[in-house]
Amino acid sequence: MATIGNNVQRAAELLRNGEAVAIPTETVYGLAANAFDEAAVLKIFSIKQRPSFDPLIVHVARKEDVRRVVRELPPGAEALMEAFWPGPLTLVLPKHAAVPDLVTSGLDTVGVRMPDHPLTRQLLEDLEFPLAAPSANPFGYVSPTTAQHVADQLGDKVPYILDGGACSVGVESTIVGWDSGHWHLYRPGGIALEAIEAVIGRVEPAVKHVLPVAPGMLASHYAPKKPVHVGDVPALLRRFAGRAVGVISFRTEYPGHRCEVLSESGDLAEAARHLFAVLRDMDTSDCAVIVAEEFPNEGLGRAINDRLRRAAAAR
Repeated sequence: MATIGNNVQRAAELLRNGEAVAIPTETVYGLAANAFDEAAVLKIFSIKQRPSFDPLIVHVARKEDVRRVVRELPPGAEALMEAFWPGPLTLVLPKHAAVPDLVTSGLDTVGVRMPDHPLTRQLLEDLEFPLAAPSANPFGYVSPTTAQHVADQLGDKVPYILDGGACSVGVESTIVGWDSGHWHLYRPGGIALEAIEAVIGRVEPAVKHVLPVAPGMLASHYAPKKPVHVGDVPALLRRFAGRAVGVISFRTEYPGHRCEVLSESGDLAEAARHLFAVLRDMDTSDCAVIVAEEFPNEGLGRAINDRLRRAAAAR
């Protein structure tokens, strides 16, 4: 089993030696390696069993470090960084030649962000290189929001897990990218689309590509092993009558079933923070089927609906 601890120097030593280390962020735990070391990055893909066509996000310590990863900043990029960094916003921008093609799946763009977690910020500031880091879980499974989640899923495949407590946001970063003269939303996440558009104006839907240009764009992703169904909960409960059903809801209790209410107060940020932990808990319970209602499609509700839709697509 991997060692869990809060020794930043130990994590930094392993990363300098070309190892992959699990790190906390405000969104989910990441599996990190030196973004400029292709052999180290390859360990991420091997540990996660991640397909090489799915690009990684590069994490930097400071806004000025972006220039080591990105060759140019399109209009609005600096305004977005100023407004939301450090924080759960990833920008997909033209990549610098120093970034290995393995990180970007051969694309000419790279996702970059500055995480907002004190331990990882300290780690990045101590290192001489940025970190490539997808979520620290087997590919396609529910993202981890505690160090123990990482240990339960990856075991001794990772030498060290930097324990920063439970993630404060609980869903991955929002991803926007510059393409054909416009900003596009590639993945809803921890920053609401409304907040982004207040800074740079309208953000267009994602441009269709044969392969994903950013993480989390595959139809099936973030999925537990048990089937997930999203929609009208009473109708779904009738459909699965006689089976052990777990219910995920925003504010409503459903008596007679195992029901997890994500936010009794109706706070979408609180609901997002609990989503992955609840999915993981349901997946290890005696429930045969997981059903979930659709959340308000605004703010972080978009991210919740996106993750539930991708989880449901896996069945």
